[in-house]
Amino acid sequence: RGLEPLADTIMLQMAKEPIETLAAPYVSEEKGVANVKAAIDGAKDILAERISEVAKYRAYIRNVTKEEGSIVSEAKDEKTESVYEMYYHHEELVRKCAGHRILALNRGEKEKILTVKIVAPEEKILRYLNKMVITRENPVTTPILQEVIADSYNRLIAPAIEREVRNLMTEKAEDGAIQVFGKNLEQLLMQPPIAGRVVLGWDPAFRTGCKLAVVDATGKVLDTVVIYPTAPQNKVEDAKKTLKKLIEKYQISLISVGNGTASRESEQIIAEFIKEIPEHVQYVIVNEAGASVYSASKLATEEFPKFDVGQRSAVSIARRLQDPLAELVKIDPKAIGVGQYQHDMNQKKLDEMLHGTVEDCVNQVGVDLNTASAALLEYVSGITKTIAKNIVTYREENGQFTNRKQLLKVAKLGPKAYEQCAGFLRIRGGDEPLDATAVHPESYEAARAVLTSCELKPQDILEGKAAGIAKKLQTAKLAKQLGIGELTLTDIVKELEKPSRDPRDEMPKPILRSDVLSMEDLKPDMELKGTVRNVVDFGAFVDIGVHEDGLVHLSQLCNRYVKHPSEVVSVGDIVNVRVLSVDLKKKRIALTMKTK
Repeated sequence: RGLEPLADTIMLQMAKEPIETLAAPYVSEEKGVANVKAAIDGAKDILAERISEVAKYRAYIRNVTKEEGSIVSEAKDEKTESVYEMYYHHEELVRKCAGHRILALNRGEKEKILTVKIVAPEEKILRYLNKMVITRENPVTTPILQEVIADSYNRLIAPAIEREVRNLMTEKAEDGAIQVFGKNLEQLLMQPPIAGRVVLGWDPAFRTGCKLAVVDATGKVLDTVVIYPTAPQNKVEDAKKTLKKLIEKYQISLISVGNGTASRESEQIIAEFIKEIPEHVQYVIVNEAGASVYSASKLATEEFPKFDVGQRSAVSIARRLQDPLAELVKIDPKAIGVGQYQHDMNQKKLDEMLHGTVEDCVNQVGVDLNTASAALLEYVSGITKTIAKNIVTYREENGQFTNRKQLLKVAKLGPKAYEQCAGFLRIRGGDEPLDATAVHPESYEAARAVLTSCELKPQDILEGKAAGIAKKLQTAKLAKQLGIGELTLTDIVKELEKPSRDPRDEMPKPILRSDVLSMEDLKPDMELKGTVRNVVDFGAFVDIGVHEDGLVHLSQLCNRYVKHPSEVVSVGDIVNVRVLSVDLKKKRIALTMKTK
């Protein structure tokens, strides 16, 4: 509307006449400037916009807001009962707000329970802007510029900076939570398998009955059955008879019980039953998160077309104990429940991180080519979904693989993919003893040369005869002779000493129980052993054998100061805890790991 020259005049700060006199010539019906006030207001808007666009000012304000601003939350209605009650009157410095609190505030705001805002040190910011913008003391323009600065900050800069700061906080909190989730998932997937035992998977329920599945040592389903020992049927004696028959018939030595609805009632029955029978049977409570997601999935339908959802779930619960990695890769990692606020995060970032974690674990452990499912194979480096299916099809049509070279006969698996995947796929009992190790076919020659120099044959490594050969070798000299790197040679030797060593063996084994506890049995100061089920920013949830997991708060993890729980505990760890308090009404158990 032709008001820019007026704005320039005000900004020059050299006016001698009153502002109304300066604005009078700009009044124009034609341009929509009705009067002097409209002309002044228009010029002010132009200046406010200009000030808000100076990058230097924004950078300063963003910084001050991040360093000295506070995040404040209030309840929309204080009478509402919710999980966000601790945030109904909450205020803390932006730079000190922990990731899990940021995500909780965001969720409370999204659910319309909280109002959240950033309160910046406004006086300091306005002082800075006045100093930068008002360069001359001028009675005509100074009051106008002060108004313009306040308007520019409150109307244009503050809302934008608040959005930026909230986004930065959220992004940082999400990245932190994604890291924690990845670490938890890795610990869960790397839990040691319980090999060589026939397991009874028990999916507990009330009305529809408990589904049982007997799985042999290789994970093959031998039998499935439904029993009704829980309410409303309460057919405990019938259930015990069925159990007795199954245990005698299949030599079951371990019962894997899901920790869902009715798991405590089931546990009570199992504990009683174990005391009544001569056989030595133990049971384990398994985290069944995601089992129902798996059992209703397309993958489970293909695997067990004749089973219903409950039976598939019981199979999954049994196999989770036998080989957690092979079973859990079939489930979307988000459904496993070892994170915090996972549904509020950037899903693409989360998926990439989790997929990468699963891939790392699978490749670290290695995969048995003759028993692996397609779901497990597709996480191996270089193998796509299609190739994974083709490997399984090839195995079904031609019988077991006897050497790694046969992989090249699999449809769509070319030399490039072979080069990437061969070292991660193991063949036990094949034609080539080295196929059972993590040594890549490219290095077989070097591996044979190492064995020859120690007067051993490849067959000997499977009998453990290569243990301790590292001490006999002059690594640097041998590496030179063979024309390979010293590090590569060290890796080869390590693998020959302990062929198909499972990195999961060093992890804590699951707690096997034969008796039961209820929440009412817990008393302050009671000492227990438990399994860490989940690690979050504010502490760790520990399964101590009662229906609810107890929380060891960050401040109770150990006697020294800890910044994050992952410094002290990981998912799957077996820990000693002491009961601090039990709230039966809210079903909360507070635990401590501090030593007295």
